[in-house]
Amino acid sequence: MNNIEKLQKQIDFIAEIDKLKNVLRYTSPIGMERKENSAEHSWHVVMAAMILLEYANQEVNLLKVVKMLAIHDIVEIDVGDTFHFHKSEKSDLYLQELAAAERIFGLLDSSQKEEYLSLWKEFESRETVEARYAIAIDRIIAFIINSRNKGGTWAKHNITVQLALEKNSHIGEGSKMLWEMAQILVNETYAKGYISQA
Repeated sequence: MNNIEKLQKQIDFIAEIDKLKNVLRYTSPIGMERKENSAEHSWHVVMAAMILLEYANQEVNLLKVVKMLAIHDIVEIDVGDTFHFHKSEKSDLYLQELAAAERIFGLLDSSQKEEYLSLWKEFESRETVEARYAIAIDRIIAFIINSRNKGGTWAKHNITVQLALEKNSHIGEGSKMLWEMAQILVNETYAKGYISQA
């Protein structure tokens, strides 16, 4: 493959992922009625990963974390956003997302396809320190936004303190400090009367 052919594939990929801007999530930006889109979320988690790096449980390769977070929701172009608390109800969700990852990253040349597909799978598996930190960042964002949005999606979907903590305890695998903060944020939200305890 010559450089022009490779560049054309990269341009096609960049055009395709623009569709992520049209994928609406369950969450609203702080203080807004509208739903955020998945591209906004991806930017937000990349920024958070840089800002909160000192709280990772172990030293991580930040560039790898940033790459994971930048691409982790690209599959939503094909499968849409799934509410975190409903994921266990979709037994084939991983297979749907894997097919989407293979299609979308397949727009690139084989070396870039393999790199990004591998990073996506690593994020999903949570088996490396980078993946665990990236997942912690992805989940702490929900605590930040919901705590600043009068309970946000927690309140709207009757998510209790107990359930929020139960479904997000893996934050501690990537950052014990962020897990402590998640507990503080959800309990503050409860104390303000926006969500129930159990």
